[in-house]
Amino acid sequence: MSDTEHLTTGSTKPIFPDDGVLRLYSMRFCPYAHRVHLVLDAKNIPHHNIYINLQAKPDWFTKMSSTAKVPALEVVKEGENSVLIESLVICDYLDEMYPEVPLYPTDPLKKAQDKILVQRFGHFITSLYKMLLDDKRELDLTDLITDLDIYENELKQRGSKFFGGSKPGMLDYMIWPWCERFAALKLDDGTQAELDPQRFLTLLQWRDLMLQDKAVKIFYLDGETHDKYMNSRKAGNADYNMLYHAAKRTRRE
Repeated sequence: MSDTEHLTTGSTKPIFPDDGVLRLYSMRFCPYAHRVHLVLDAKNIPHHNIYINLQAKPDWFTKMSSTAKVPALEVVKEGENSVLIESLVICDYLDEMYPEVPLYPTDPLKKAQDKILVQRFGHFITSLYKMLLDDKRELDLTDLITDLDIYENELKQRGSKFFGGSKPGMLDYMIWPWCERFAALKLDDGTQAELDPQRFLTLLQWRDLMLQDKAVKIFYLDGETHDKYMNSRKAGNADYNMLYHAAKRTRRE
């Protein structure tokens, strides 16, 4: 997963066998694409990964996807190619098309409530990225903490290991990419931001359990790696191929 180069302007579109296997167009550090990777891996769905350089996109990709953004899922069915966009739309499609490992609750009300919690998490996403991209690191954690209180209380009320019950469900996977990236957040003095272990006892236990999940492990990157990528992005030259070049150096050694 990490040693694949991101395709750029002038590159040719990969040719795949006519096997009906899904094709995911992604970017290794994109949290929205991360959502789709988690669902694909949780459900053990065969798929091809194609990484896209978002600062210099291949012409064929901009023509293929209506928004030219990732994630984009190419579905090949009965000789017809369709492209789905938007992480939540793609993940809902995968959950319906591959029901063997259901990720949503079967109860319609509980499913709707989980979807509301996914939508509400958008405020946390906005606050986190403002802090990760702030050179001065002067923003405090107030907004983040307030947002997370909702999920701490919700999980405590459910009384289960995960929001999905005894194993991760759609809500767990849809919020995880940003919870993983929280480890990249540093305070003014350069130390890593930490959650209050008493205030967020349940969420911190959830985080540790999520780190043991198979799908999370497959695509996991530590806080230092996320921080290194974010620093390259702030410098104006996002290093999409950081892991690819590191893997090449390792192979040479």
